[in-house]
Amino acid sequence: MTAFALDQPFDGPGPRRSFIRTAVDAIPPSGLLVLSIFSVQLGAGLAKQLFATLPPSAVVFMRIAAGALILGLVARPKLKGMTWRDGLAVLAFGATLGLMNLSFYESIARLPIGIAVAIEFLGPLGVALAASRRRLDLLWVGLALTGMLLLAPWGEAATVSWLGIAFALGAGVLWAAYILLSASVGQRFSGTSGLSMAMIVSLVVVAPVGVTTGGVDLLQPEIILIGLGVGLLSSVIPYSLELEALRRMPKHVFGILMSLEPAVAALVGVVVLGELLGVLQWAAIMCIVAASLGATRFSRT
Repeated sequence: MTAFALDQPFDGPGPRRSFIRTAVDAIPPSGLLVLSIFSVQLGAGLAKQLFATLPPSAVVFMRIAAGALILGLVARPKLKGMTWRDGLAVLAFGATLGLMNLSFYESIARLPIGIAVAIEFLGPLGVALAASRRRLDLLWVGLALTGMLLLAPWGEAATVSWLGIAFALGAGVLWAAYILLSASVGQRFSGTSGLSMAMIVSLVVVAPVGVTTGGVDLLQPEIILIGLGVGLLSSVIPYSLELEALRRMPKHVFGILMSLEPAVAALVGVVVLGELLGVLQWAAIMCIVAASLGATRFSRT
């Protein structure tokens, strides 16, 4: 499968391209999206296992470096004809992307992945609800707030880190900004050129803290290989699958399936990392999933 842009021309031999195209077309778009969601969360699980060797900021640097390298080779940045407003949009988009990843990785260093993703998901949910004026949407807001209250560090969740929650909320706010900025960048640049430049900007943003905290450990061959794996699972593969899924399914169906991501994250946390959650924590995640499903399903746009 070609990286990032499955709908763009493949430069390799014709038979190979035909085989890739046939293999991808054989999978229904819903299946591609589910694979994408699992890929992202498996990448997060693999990254979290690296925290025993490297701090989260260093792992973020490796992930973004791998994504920027691969995407830069596939979709080379196109600077010709770019205005200063285009440049500002890319700079804002790239900085948001880098800070969002830093906040998320700091959150999963302190929280189970399922809880961190559920809290982070409040960001895009807020974007979905922000422009709505329907009474029905109060139900989704109520469900999201209920989920957040159930995840707060009291009772069954007393051991949950407040700092981890703060980082997850920060990642959610940055995710909301990422959604809005990605729309602007998408209108200004064709294909993945804008994203390619934004990845380079995000690499510049996270490099100082990532290199400083990682130090010489970043040069270990096995760490480099794992970092490439994290980059592939967390960025390259899911972006490719999502792009293909969006090409073949309505956007509201795409949004509904993406709403399952917190539940998938919790499942991956249990299976891959042994992060067992309590009843209230599972209930909280289901509340946030239900809020996202409802907001997406009954959205007017």
